[in-house]
Amino acid sequence: MHLSEITHPNQLHGLSIRQLQQIARQIRDKHLQTVAATGGHLGPGLGVVELTLGLYQTLDLDCDKVIWDVGHQAYPHKLITGRYDNFHTLRQKDGIAGYLKRGESKFDHFGAGHASTSISAALGMALARDMKGEKFKVVAIIGDGALTGGMALECINHAGHLPKTNLLVVLNDNEMSISPNVGAIPRYLNKMRLSPPVQFIKDNFEEQVKQIPFVGESLSPELERIKEGMKRLAVPKVGAVFEELGFTYIGPVDGHNLEELIATFEQAHKMTGPVLVHVATTKGKGYEIAELDKVGYHAQNPFNVLTGKAVPSSKPKPPAYAKVFAHTLVKLAEQNPKIVGITAAMATGTGLDKLQAKLPDQYIDVGIAEQHAVTMSAGLAAEGIRPVVAIYSTFLQRAFDQIIHDVCIQNLPVFFCMDRAGIVGADGPTHQGMYDIAYLRCIPNMVVMAPKDEAELQRMVVTGINHTTGPIAMRTPRGNGYGVPLMEEGWEPVEIGKGEILRNGDDVLLLGYGTMVYPAMQVAEILNEHGIQATVINARFVKPLDTELILPLAKKIGRVVTLEEGCLMGGFGSAVAEALLDADIVVPVKRIGVPDVLVDHAEPNESKAELGLTSPQMAETVMQAFFSKQPSAVS
Repeated sequence: MHLSEITHPNQLHGLSIRQLQQIARQIRDKHLQTVAATGGHLGPGLGVVELTLGLYQTLDLDCDKVIWDVGHQAYPHKLITGRYDNFHTLRQKDGIAGYLKRGESKFDHFGAGHASTSISAALGMALARDMKGEKFKVVAIIGDGALTGGMALECINHAGHLPKTNLLVVLNDNEMSISPNVGAIPRYLNKMRLSPPVQFIKDNFEEQVKQIPFVGESLSPELERIKEGMKRLAVPKVGAVFEELGFTYIGPVDGHNLEELIATFEQAHKMTGPVLVHVATTKGKGYEIAELDKVGYHAQNPFNVLTGKAVPSSKPKPPAYAKVFAHTLVKLAEQNPKIVGITAAMATGTGLDKLQAKLPDQYIDVGIAEQHAVTMSAGLAAEGIRPVVAIYSTFLQRAFDQIIHDVCIQNLPVFFCMDRAGIVGADGPTHQGMYDIAYLRCIPNMVVMAPKDEAELQRMVVTGINHTTGPIAMRTPRGNGYGVPLMEEGWEPVEIGKGEILRNGDDVLLLGYGTMVYPAMQVAEILNEHGIQATVINARFVKPLDTELILPLAKKIGRVVTLEEGCLMGGFGSAVAEALLDADIVVPVKRIGVPDVLVDHAEPNESKAELGLTSPQMAETVMQAFFSKQPSAVS
């Protein structure tokens, strides 16, 4: 059977180990070739091919439910659930999503883009099953990196006290999340992996048995069962923590041995109550380049399969915002030992890996634990340290309560640096940084700012470090800057709550925030071609808003347009409209941004075009709103 013929996972039933191994090779080849062409997550999926096939051999996927944590490790799952023919559209507009998506397949039982949610969702489904008197299996597959998240531990604590609720948790232990794992739990799992009895059985037992005269070869069919039994006797305490929490623990199991996996899962299904199967896998398995560089090949842009090197860009690109942020922070931290960079398992994505390499004592990775990161930073700030919390916009949402209670209510000087703010592209709705403007500006004591380009980013990093009277937040987009000149040091801070005028005109006031400032200037140029003169302001701050600058101009010009790359509800435009109302300035306001919709996966420019956020489209919107008798701006 060829992988392309599999449209339902139950077709795996009855296949021999040899046939499954052939399917495994085909999955890896398809996965590798597709990601090399489209970009996407590579290492996680390559590591769980045998795990997926072995587990699905023991399930009836017409009724049983499998919940994948995060979902970027579920590409093999997608390839055997009817999406082989469309897999080449991975992460492209209207194509296969990069994460699990309930609307994409009946086999995607729970969507996820953030880690540590699978066990909670699976337990909920298991409890619902029991309430309704139904009979089906529920399996959660979670990585050891995601197990550092508090939500996963909360659910393990809960599930362990439900001895009559059948739930299988598969721990995919590859010693990694995106970066190497940190903390006591991964260290404990690693100790279990490397315990001398387990290693002896794994590495030496089979060879020793084969040396027994007249016996060794005849024992081969039973060897795996004997090894498993001896493993139980040799290391009864390796799963002690999970056993004490109420789970039946099985493992560690070789995550690339199909026979052992199938036998283990069949055994686990027969047990009552919560069961945890500890599966040891290799991230990037089957592609040596990814196995050797597990961090670099967690996810990749399009690359050459033979060399592993990225496909070169057709033209040089300006430095990425994350790189500029990291360089600036490192320079400042070298001069100020109180500056500490904090990440939640995203060192490379946020650029803090540069700080780690240069000043390891001023760097903290808490694992996938955003809530803990924020409250710990509040503790650091309370003792006079300057914490810089670098977390993606979409992930900082997970710590909203901590931002309010532990930082803002106590007015502690924590500097939040939110990368991936705005439209992020191929990762889709779970990763779009749409909501940080709205969810931060509503909190007392918080200052919220966004740079128009990478040079202003440098100045705002200084601003955030210097702001010691309370919390402050800065949003930056994914991708590269504009190529404006940068300084190596000596950056001047931006005055809190002060914007700047970039262009003067009497017909319409364009207020740009962050990534929308340069597009606002382009809109002004298009309007100028039609005889409409615009004043353009770089707002810089959504809170405090520069009302001294904005309100008089709004009153004088009489037409106001706000431009932002974030949700309109509660966003920058709302802040401006509220300020005008509070000042009893009644002028027409047109807000341009992301409406009340989920932005799906696509190239950022494709998403912007669909949302009407390209410069020509926004110019047309302004024309239609205020100058409808004028010729079309894009005709």
